[in-house]
Amino acid sequence: MAKPTPPKGGNIPTPLGQTIGAKAARKLKARRQRKQGVWVGLGMMGLVGWSVVVPTLLGAALGIWLDKHYPSSHSWTLALLMAGLVLGCVNAWVWVDKEDKAMHEAQEEEEDDA
Repeated sequence: MAKPTPPKGGNIPTPLGQTIGAKAARKLKARRQRKQGVWVGLGMMGLVGWSVVVPTLLGAALGIWLDKHYPSSHSWTLALLMAGLVLGCVNAWVWVDKEDKAMHEAQEEEEDDA
């Protein structure tokens, strides 16, 4: 009887070898994620904060400028500050939702590999 030829890598795929390879890949991924955990979390909080603050301040600044140059019966500052706040919150929501979906997809792929 002829001996089966091993694949190009030289390793014969066995259930034990596949299990060990999957566990090793999960450990490496967990180590990479653990190192980034705190700093990535703080960075995300900063990004979410700035994505709300910047449009709010830009709206307020534009409103102040409009109130000085084009006075009217209503406050441009208050209206544009609120518009900037809403725009910033929507922007942050979209970004966080996109990151959440990416994390869930990665987690599902990891579970499928296991």
